[in-house]
Amino acid sequence: MKQQLENIRTQALAELAAAATPADLEELRVKWLGKKGELTAVLKMMGKLTAEERPVMGQLANAVRAEIEQTLEARKTAIHSAVLEAKLASEAVDVTIPGNAVTLGHQHPMNMVLDQIKEIFVGLGYQVVDGPEVELASYNFTRLNIEEGHPSRDRSDTFYFTDDDSVLLRTQTSPMQIRFMENNKPPLCMLAPGRVFRKDEADATHSPMFHQIEGLVVDEHITMGDLKGALVAIMKKIYGEDSVMRFRPHHFPFTEPSCEMDMQCHKCHGTGEVDGAVCSTCHGEGWIELLGAGMVHPEVLRGCGIDPDKYSGFAFGMGLERMAMGRMRINDLRLIFDNDVRFLNQF
Repeated sequence: MKQQLENIRTQALAELAAAATPADLEELRVKWLGKKGELTAVLKMMGKLTAEERPVMGQLANAVRAEIEQTLEARKTAIHSAVLEAKLASEAVDVTIPGNAVTLGHQHPMNMVLDQIKEIFVGLGYQVVDGPEVELASYNFTRLNIEEGHPSRDRSDTFYFTDDDSVLLRTQTSPMQIRFMENNKPPLCMLAPGRVFRKDEADATHSPMFHQIEGLVVDEHITMGDLKGALVAIMKKIYGEDSVMRFRPHHFPFTEPSCEMDMQCHKCHGTGEVDGAVCSTCHGEGWIELLGAGMVHPEVLRGCGIDPDKYSGFAFGMGLERMAMGRMRINDLRLIFDNDVRFLNQF
């Protein structure tokens, strides 16, 4: 038996020294030390030894097992180190090679214009507010004096969530005017930019999703002259002092009197034609509609707990994309949403 143990020691150590992979080591561990391994088979014969031989053989068997286990662990560490070294060598990085230049992005042209507009209004004392895009019809229509049956409430124009048309994707940021007047007392001066949704066909100047900026001023003795003066001053800051604007009478349920403000087309300069053809930006009108505005309707003020006999105010709403078109000289609104890097890099 002693000779068998010595043979196991010699053969096991030789095979462990020759092992090259973790898989080889595991196979040898099972072969020599496993439940059905060579050493285990020899130890099962201990019962046939005499009482005097058993301690001697047991001590030798334990020494052989310990030596095999130590050699196994040492070989495992060596193989692991060799594998790691080989991996590091294969994945070595030449730090002297120039790296790839990282292309940095920049602000979207629409956000550039939005920041400019917000900066102007904040400088005039306006408070910028935000609100929900999923809105109640009572805020989006009813409390803005837009009664049932009005065309803007039709399902062909508005995205509704409920069968009773009580919840919808907001068609304007005007609901924030109501929410602001509910929670604040005059004097009021607020700006509400945000996304709005309407069932418009996409063309050079329309999109089913676009951004709107609503403004509201409420105080004592506010007049239509204040509205026109403020809008002209603001537009000249945005488009330049030589910009040409005009006001047209209009009708909005939530303002009375109401108007629309246009800017002379930046592409055809008011002629309606470019190279003898109808201007694709203004459709031959020579003007681009910028915003709708007017004096806040007394019923809207009264519905928010503001006395219309003491206070008056003006409100306006402008499309951010159209503002960006005029500011950046963009001829087609769809370019703003295409995310074509070649286009965006121009700004």
